[in-house]
Amino acid sequence: MEKLVANHQELTAKVWRLLGEVSDPEVPVLSILDLGIVRGVKVTGDEIHVTITPTYSGCPAMNVIATEIRLRLLAEGFPNVVIHNQLSPAWTTDWMSQAGRTKLEAYGIAPPVDGTATGHVLNLFGKDTAVRCPICKSTHTHMVSQFGSTACKAHYQCDDCLEPFDYFKCHN
Repeated sequence: MEKLVANHQELTAKVWRLLGEVSDPEVPVLSILDLGIVRGVKVTGDEIHVTITPTYSGCPAMNVIATEIRLRLLAEGFPNVVIHNQLSPAWTTDWMSQAGRTKLEAYGIAPPVDGTATGHVLNLFGKDTAVRCPICKSTHTHMVSQFGSTACKAHYQCDDCLEPFDYFKCHN
């Protein structure tokens, strides 16, 4: 019995590692684990169940992500993969890993701002000086558009270096 439990734990850990290799199609420097959209992995018999939560309920990338999960696990010998979409609780940027936030900024996208850490309250409908430019690190920025290259991002511009950039909207 202990061997079965150990094998089950090893399989589950392997699936988690493999999911860390699945990139977000909209921000390819992030894995789906960095984003925090994988809510659970369950191994039952010969089936692998993966539960994912979209960053937005209408996120067009979810079908691509589900396909990429299936392909990655199939390539490692897991032919029976069941993807579950879980809408509740709703995804929040709090689920993003710190590594993911760091990768976003290095990629040129400002990561979500935690208003409690900066003392600023995030306001997506007006100027928010708490959003830090990923290029020069200045907080003298302003929102250009509430919508950036995807629905989960807003478009900002730095008032110091004048560079435009996307900001990954805080969603909680």
